[in-house]
Amino acid sequence: MIIPPVKKLLLYEDGDILVVNKPANLPVLPDGWEPDAPYLLQILLEKFPELLVAHRLDKVTSGVMVFARTPEAHRALNIQFEKHTTQKIYHAICVGNPKWDQHTAKHKLRLNVGHSHRTVVDNGQGKPAETSFTVLKRFPRFSLLEAIPATGRTHQIRVHAYALGFPLLGDTLYSAPPTDLIDRPALHAQSLTFTHPSSAEVVTFTAPYPADMAQVLGKS
Repeated sequence: MIIPPVKKLLLYEDGDILVVNKPANLPVLPDGWEPDAPYLLQILLEKFPELLVAHRLDKVTSGVMVFARTPEAHRALNIQFEKHTTQKIYHAICVGNPKWDQHTAKHKLRLNVGHSHRTVVDNGQGKPAETSFTVLKRFPRFSLLEAIPATGRTHQIRVHAYALGFPLLGDTLYSAPPTDLIDRPALHAQSLTFTHPSSAEVVTFTAPYPADMAQVLGKS
């Protein structure tokens, strides 16, 4: 993949935090399957050597992320993510058209199942998980969804969308049909709201759609 220059990834910076628009298909930390492949933190450390990771996005997911630039900011952000006082809003393109305009999925999830390490619905032994979905726009074959997770389980949005019968476009791991429209699950971290570690101001940052999702929506 072609990795944009650091300055093109930046959404905001001050002495406490760095907010970036993560490219899709780039892991935040070293990939266990490809330990020598580039990763986001490595790229950012070249310009910001003090950075600390406060949260993560899946390798295939694009969108807004915040990093800490001081130990104090790191602690403050960690507490917010652990207590789920931040708000993460994702946009996703799903296959098909839901009959509902809004729906909250509450399927319990069990992680790392099988050789592919899929997350599966397991209402008996799974952990509680909740995602609120809203249909933002409908197309003949796809729908643009807003997804707001109340919990942070691995692949949560992807699995809940699949469990509702509307897997994300390109998400063949969760039974989406093969497509040449996009080479990854169509999932983007659209906005992130949290309390600034120093000012105590509630701030929201948004990230524009990446080219692959914008192209799909433009053609639909």
